[in-house]
Amino acid sequence: MRLEMLRWAGCCCWLGVCLSLLGGGGGSRADGCQGALCGGGGRDPSRHPCLGPRCSGRAGRLSRSFLHTATPLRGMQAPSAQHPAPLPASAPRSTGALSPELPAPATRGAAETCRVGDCAAPAPNSTSRDCKGIECKLPPRLRHKSRPGSRAQCAQSGEACPEPTLLREAERAAHSLAEDLAYPASELGVQLTCDLKPGENEVPSEDALILQLQLAKGQDKFVEILKSQQTVIVDLQQKLSEQQSALVNQQREILEQQRKMYEQMDLIKVQYGMLFNTMKQMSFQSLHEDIQHYFEALLQGLQNQVRNHLQKSYAVHKVEVDAQVIDVGESLLDCGLCKSDEFCNFQKTPSQCEKCTLCPAGFFQMSECSANTDRICQDRDECIESPNICGERVKCLNTPGGFRCLGIGEKDAALGLCGKEYFFNKEMQECQACLECEDGMVTFSCSAVTDTVCSAASENKLSESWAANIILPLAKSGTSQVYPGLNLKIKEKLRCEAISVEDNSLVFRQHGLLWTDFNFAVKHNCRNFLQLSLKLNNTEEESCELSGVRIEQPEGKYFQSTSLSSAAEVEPSQTLSLFLKSPNQFCNQSKDLNIYDLNTPLSLFWLSHDTGAVAMNAQMSTAMHYQTNYRPSFKVASVSDPYMISLSHDGRAIKFTETGVIKFVFHQALYSMGHTCVREGFYLVSYINRNGTNRELMNVYKSGVNYRDTSISASGATKINSGDLLSFEILSPAQCNVRYFGDSSGISMFSLIWIPSAVSAAISATVSVTGLPTGAVRNKLLDFTQISASEKQIQLVSSGQLAQKYFRFTARGVASIAFNLKLIHSCNILKITLNHLISDQMQPTTAGQQIGGQMPEGSMWTSVSLRSSFEVHNGTLVSISLDCVRGRINQIALEDGTSITILWISS
Repeated sequence: MRLEMLRWAGCCCWLGVCLSLLGGGGGSRADGCQGALCGGGGRDPSRHPCLGPRCSGRAGRLSRSFLHTATPLRGMQAPSAQHPAPLPASAPRSTGALSPELPAPATRGAAETCRVGDCAAPAPNSTSRDCKGIECKLPPRLRHKSRPGSRAQCAQSGEACPEPTLLREAERAAHSLAEDLAYPASELGVQLTCDLKPGENEVPSEDALILQLQLAKGQDKFVEILKSQQTVIVDLQQKLSEQQSALVNQQREILEQQRKMYEQMDLIKVQYGMLFNTMKQMSFQSLHEDIQHYFEALLQGLQNQVRNHLQKSYAVHKVEVDAQVIDVGESLLDCGLCKSDEFCNFQKTPSQCEKCTLCPAGFFQMSECSANTDRICQDRDECIESPNICGERVKCLNTPGGFRCLGIGEKDAALGLCGKEYFFNKEMQECQACLECEDGMVTFSCSAVTDTVCSAASENKLSESWAANIILPLAKSGTSQVYPGLNLKIKEKLRCEAISVEDNSLVFRQHGLLWTDFNFAVKHNCRNFLQLSLKLNNTEEESCELSGVRIEQPEGKYFQSTSLSSAAEVEPSQTLSLFLKSPNQFCNQSKDLNIYDLNTPLSLFWLSHDTGAVAMNAQMSTAMHYQTNYRPSFKVASVSDPYMISLSHDGRAIKFTETGVIKFVFHQALYSMGHTCVREGFYLVSYINRNGTNRELMNVYKSGVNYRDTSISASGATKINSGDLLSFEILSPAQCNVRYFGDSSGISMFSLIWIPSAVSAAISATVSVTGLPTGAVRNKLLDFTQISASEKQIQLVSSGQLAQKYFRFTARGVASIAFNLKLIHSCNILKITLNHLISDQMQPTTAGQQIGGQMPEGSMWTSVSLRSSFEVHNGTLVSISLDCVRGRINQIALEDGTSITILWISS
């Protein structure tokens, strides 16, 4: 900024120089003042005589004021505003004064020569001889220092010469200019000063000229500096471009290396496949060699045993042998007392007891295990025992533990070619004997293409599943009533160490936590409703209802289905039973009830306390008035750990202390009035409140009724964080009067199990938009879209023929599924089946089933729910299929009312 002001001041000074030259630069002027002090108004004219018209006063002096003026010289007074010094109009203009080059000083006339002796101008020859550089172009009075000749003349006159005030003022200007231009003052030449305040000071024309020259010089150097910096910037840009090119080349090299890596991986896969095929071909030979080595080693062991016995008997009869040697020999040959299922192995030094060998499947026992010998097993030759086992034209090849029918494929073997107690091993491409489990601990029986799956010891298990069928007990007479209530008969399907069945009830053998699911379908003519409940301890003194649902009265027109679930903490000797009753004493068991025979309707899983799980039960308060939307408030009935699970301050939400996975169920009994209730129905919405924000977890739909008792139920599984809140809300249509019930009779109950994330996982999904089944549907698999975060233990298949239809489990454990379907249909019976698949190429089996009857009259939508728990292994697949009997499916709701949640628990 200061440099710009100096440039502006320089221009003004240059204008002053031009005006000065135009005004008084002529050499023929006769009115010039002679002497340096001719114009002083207050000075003595007798002492310093002045000649010419300018010597008469200040008014006759030539004005040197212009837009920007410099500080006046010492000893000189600037013209005031009242008495300006006008420029003579008749002043001749010199052509050289207007040139941008430095003008030559004007020659003054003889009349203007100062007559004072001490101010006499030096001779012309002395000026040209003594000056140097740019000073030669300046007037003599502005030169940097006086010449020795002129100083001597002043000394001769006896008076002191005036100080060169202009030079001192010029020093300040030069130093200021040097600071702005970052150059030393010595490089600027003659030093000048120019005040930047406009309209106050005057600047001599000679000062402006020198200032302009110095500014031009500084500007040139500044331009050079800028050019050098610009060159540096260009070099930096060039280097940056080179570095960018190098990075692009490196990225191309990385991509090329990745491509080569993928090619090598494909080559390794091909080589691995060839190696695997080679291993399959060589496996029979290696197995035969292993068996041969085994019998050779066994024969050698028998020979050693005989030799040892002979040596022992010989040592006993020899009297001369030292007793100490005999004792050592006995210690080496004797194992001591072995268990009943062990034998003494003399081949090892020292000898020790070992478990007796169990004959594998496909081998038979040749000799029993004794105290000194192991059990001997022999391969069964199926081709000799059954010559026509592969047919008359197919050759049979015996293999260790099985046989092979040459030329027979997997499709033929799947039809049962291998026969009873054999299955087709697709990896070995041969028939193998089915495995026999110890103590009958069978999880999955042997099939045409799968081996028997045995269960492990119960003491090492964290969880265990169990399933059973339910039938209605036989009526003692034709007028048997359901009014007092009866227990449904439980028919055990699988064996479980933690649970047994006695007198139509489940008896618990171990401590733990229990989750129960029950699918029920019935067509009844009982007035009011039917109530289905789960009772713990089937005695009048100690029994309590864990949960219950109500089935409304449809006047026997169609089947109705419901799902009942509950959680509980159980102890040994406690019992659990399914209880069915009616509030009407005229409900007849044999005439008014028609129960649909579902496949495995009852299922449950048991959790050990070692998992760290927590169970909770709560009941809802009774609503004493009619209302529409309803948010239930809870009252805790039991909780195994109050620190982990508690209620919120208002009792309308459940709060969790630590992160984990929960499995919950909520049953709410209600009584509705109004035709709007029938047309629109009810919605039960569950929310997760996280960090003060509610998020909808799931939405369940229930068809409405008019002047009827019914219930709505929702069950699911989800992952929760520390501090989350779980709450519920029932949405009912407008102009529908509803009363909600909650008491200690088992209806309107809430149950929950919290499981640590280390041993559990949960995902949720909904029916996919693509591939929706419509029309006459027969065993159609539903497509799903996962809406929750992925879990490594549960995965939705994303490729192949099973894509979007099956969920795959990658770890052994227990699975629990809750499925809700909202739809419009005209089917007489709507059937939902949970399919269980162990391998990709097997026929699925049924793990659970639920049905739905015809849609209620006047209802826009209907819903069906399925809940089931079962054991899974690594590679187990599950799916949901839909079947419409005598009718068609019109529409399936996707936004709300349709969802599936899957819980996995490690075993």
